[in-house]
Amino acid sequence: MFDPVIAPSGTLLGLLQRGRGDGTLHALTAPRAEALAALNHCVLRDPRHDWQVENRSLYYARLYLDLNGELDAVEAHLFDPEDILDTDESRTGLALAVLGHLASYGRRDALALLRRYAAHGSNWAWALDELALRDDDAGLRALAAPVLARFGTDPEGEAELAAAVRDAFEPRPWRLWAEDPRESIATRVRAAQETGCFDRWQRQLRPTGPRPGWSVGAVFEWAQQGMERGAALHVPAARCLAAVAGPEDRPEIIRAARAGTDGARCTALRYLADSNDRDALDLIEAAVADGTAPVVEAAVDAFERMRSIAAVDRARGWAQRPDALGAAAGRMLACRGGAQDRDLVLGALREAVRGEGPDAPTLWTLVDGAGRLGIACAAPVLRHVYRETASSHLRGRAARALAATDPSFATGFAVECLWDCEETTRELAARHAETGDARVVERLRRLAADPAEEDEVQTAVRSRFGPDAALG
Repeated sequence: MFDPVIAPSGTLLGLLQRGRGDGTLHALTAPRAEALAALNHCVLRDPRHDWQVENRSLYYARLYLDLNGELDAVEAHLFDPEDILDTDESRTGLALAVLGHLASYGRRDALALLRRYAAHGSNWAWALDELALRDDDAGLRALAAPVLARFGTDPEGEAELAAAVRDAFEPRPWRLWAEDPRESIATRVRAAQETGCFDRWQRQLRPTGPRPGWSVGAVFEWAQQGMERGAALHVPAARCLAAVAGPEDRPEIIRAARAGTDGARCTALRYLADSNDRDALDLIEAAVADGTAPVVEAAVDAFERMRSIAAVDRARGWAQRPDALGAAAGRMLACRGGAQDRDLVLGALREAVRGEGPDAPTLWTLVDGAGRLGIACAAPVLRHVYRETASSHLRGRAARALAATDPSFATGFAVECLWDCEETTRELAARHAETGDARVVERLRRLAADPAEEDEVQTAVRSRFGPDAALG
């Protein structure tokens, strides 16, 4: 899947793509046709950079409800001929998840679309998982025949069926079908369930990788073999070293960290950093200076894992380096530095935004650090990250940092966060949003009554309805 094109944050489409609360608020005041067009654009062209962890489905489903939106565009997308050509689940996954939420809210048209797609669509397994949570037994039983018809009755087809049963996220449909009164269906499903269980058992009997009694050299060789075939094994290899290496092996490990093969060097650096070896920091600095890209990455990662006072002290000296080690030093101070490190963390935060933009991966840690250290003058940068980032998770972290650094948060961003796509951000808003705004009171009450809302959010809402709360 290609990276999505995100519209400017000041537009309705850009707000909805980011999952911001202001997206919903603007959509509800915009012309209905314009709002539905922007909503359909988001649902049919998933705007998330990481669709496996960022939330959008409940956010978009709620907006369909508020707009009383039709599902014609979603139906056309699901049953477009492209569904046969592009079977990547990211093409239809968001639309199916939105339909799942709409079905849970009682939208019968959404339930019918899910049933039809589970019977005929390429991403049928996702649709079936959504139905497993929302449909009744009769609806699921009706899908047994069309789903099983996808799999041939030859050995290859039965193996594919067994894999589908084994890997199903929601087992309820398969359990129902295993007890189906139609013997032809029940027999196939039960056989597939048994085969799946046997496959798991066989995999457990075929472990790969290091064995007890390996030498330090054998561990290094295994890590290098992985490197040569494109598999980074230095992390598990470092754990193996911790099990097999003794004090007498330290000289060999130090030599590998200085000038070994890439696999051995990455492994040795990780092992030495994890064990707080006295030479680890110097070896990490040397690796960043003369190592290959994989070695530099492993060295920086090993440094960031260190917890010692010496590592934090070294980070203070490295924080202004214009390289990967300098960036890692800033992140270490954000995580483990003290009040005396506020200026260094603020500098790293500003430099990251200026040099890499509001979606830089390094910002996750730096934004957290600005909040942890209470850096009040970081608020303008944090507000910029909040507005502009395409990552709803990073925006949530920026909101949390603003709650700790910006006195205007409760009457500003916290209000729109009540409509945010991420439940952790809504929970934060439920605890902080100023109830002098009538929209806040109404929204808190709606969240409290919404059965689809997360428990943590509803707990936060209830804390605002306590005996001392003034919700009007």
